[in-house]
Amino acid sequence: MPTPLGFTFWKRTLQAGTLALVICFSLGASDAGARYDKLNHQMMCSCGCGQVLGECNHVGCPDSPVQLAELRTAINAGMTDQQILDSFAAKYGATVLAAPRTHGFDLVAWIAPFAVFLAAMLGTILLVRHWSVGKKEAAQTPSTPQMDAIHERIRRETGSEGGY
Repeated sequence: MPTPLGFTFWKRTLQAGTLALVICFSLGASDAGARYDKLNHQMMCSCGCGQVLGECNHVGCPDSPVQLAELRTAINAGMTDQQILDSFAAKYGATVLAAPRTHGFDLVAWIAPFAVFLAAMLGTILLVRHWSVGKKEAAQTPSTPQMDAIHERIRRETGSEGGY
């Protein structure tokens, strides 16, 4: 039985619309899921296990389910990533952030390791240079008749013919 042309058109339009809605909602869901994964890997679990919040596998952890629920609520409320991180830092302290911030006093945490490394390298270079200068001066000491006599006696007693 043939179908009227108008019915097929509307049926195809409805299918295309449904497909478009499914794609839009799935993209939105994956975007929120991606944000959730990204943010829970930028925070530490506050239970003391020392693991990233999204990876806390501490059996019976009292804190990670609560924090993850708070994170989902904040994402669903439309907060920006920075607002979420700031609110977690305000509530749980700066130690909840997996990496220190890049402004204010927290910038010291980024600069200090490099500064200490450079200072140690400079100190090592200066120390080696000081030692090498001291060796050159010690090697250039003039010989005296007493030292020559001692050296001659050492050569005779040890039977060595070469230099020291």
